[in-house]
Amino acid sequence: MTIPVTRHPSLITRLLAASAILFFAMPNGRAQPSGVQRASDFTSVEYFEPPNQQQMKSRLSGAEAQPLAGGLLAIRQLKLETFDAGGKPEMIVNAPECVYDTLNHTASSPGHLTAQTGDGKYRVEGDGFLWRQNDSKLTISNNVLTTIEKTMK
Repeated sequence: MTIPVTRHPSLITRLLAASAILFFAMPNGRAQPSGVQRASDFTSVEYFEPPNQQQMKSRLSGAEAQPLAGGLLAIRQLKLETFDAGGKPEMIVNAPECVYDTLNHTASSPGHLTAQTGDGKYRVEGDGFLWRQNDSKLTISNNVLTTIEKTMK
């Protein structure tokens, strides 16, 4: 039996909703489909607790994200931004790539990283890092170089 889409839009809507629910309800342990899946312009946002729940605390983004096993995402062109409760940028971090753990809310890479304060007066770079989103902690492992801009009065 063929059901015309134009005559039963509510049926189509229900079928699409059921498909989405089944897709998101699949356990993480199931195998990935054989085709490579990639997402462009990936973003993960964390918000402050009330009363500032409308304000972003951090935003982790990338030009591309590819799913890996165990809830991991391989992210290219990482940009991580943290904000104060008023919306002012506190820190901006850039790295060519990292692995984002969606279950533990961490990002890490053995590669190079650059970071700077929101005003650009304090910069740090190094190799190898771990970002813990839950407590906003950034650890840089090796070859750390720090630059502090001295303001003239």
